[in-house]
Amino acid sequence: MKEMKKTTVYQMTAMALMAALMCVVGPMSVPIGPIPISFTNFVIYLAVWLLEGQAAAVSYCVYLLIGIVGLPVFSGYSGGLGKLVGPTGGYLIGFIFMAMICSLVTRRINYQAAWSMAGMAAATAVAYGFGTAWFMIQAKTTLGYALATCVIPFIPGDLVKIVVAGALGTTVRRGLLRSGMLLEKKHASGRE
Repeated sequence: MKEMKKTTVYQMTAMALMAALMCVVGPMSVPIGPIPISFTNFVIYLAVWLLEGQAAAVSYCVYLLIGIVGLPVFSGYSGGLGKLVGPTGGYLIGFIFMAMICSLVTRRINYQAAWSMAGMAAATAVAYGFGTAWFMIQAKTTLGYALATCVIPFIPGDLVKIVVAGALGTTVRRGLLRSGMLLEKKHASGRE
């Protein structure tokens, strides 16, 4: 019972810290067109390594709600519901699914680095798909234009973010496991 409480306290604190980190790095963006390079997804990837279950998705949803109510935590220090329903809002929503898929895959394969990063890349493709469809509808553009504007320029950077988050995440996760702040759980994937 004592260990369960310790994990719960760690999870709640870690979710709050990850949401706060998203609020800090989310506005810092590099404008390269209608969709800026954001570091929010990097924090989501990192949160997947450090949080259990779907806590990374919950943490991201907290960040999203903070932005929706108007605090300037989205790219370019913007906030409000207009950002969410605008042409780039589909990527913000797509990150929810990305966080959920990343967490599920990473947990099912017991945090094996290479496979976890591959799962994160696949989950990012889901976010790309959702956001691109949304962008095409909102901006009334073709698929070719949407891919050239909203996906292709971001692939190299997102792959780098996944690798860096994987390297940093595995190191920090190992330290948390050794310290007892995070309890190792085996999942029904057949892998040890």
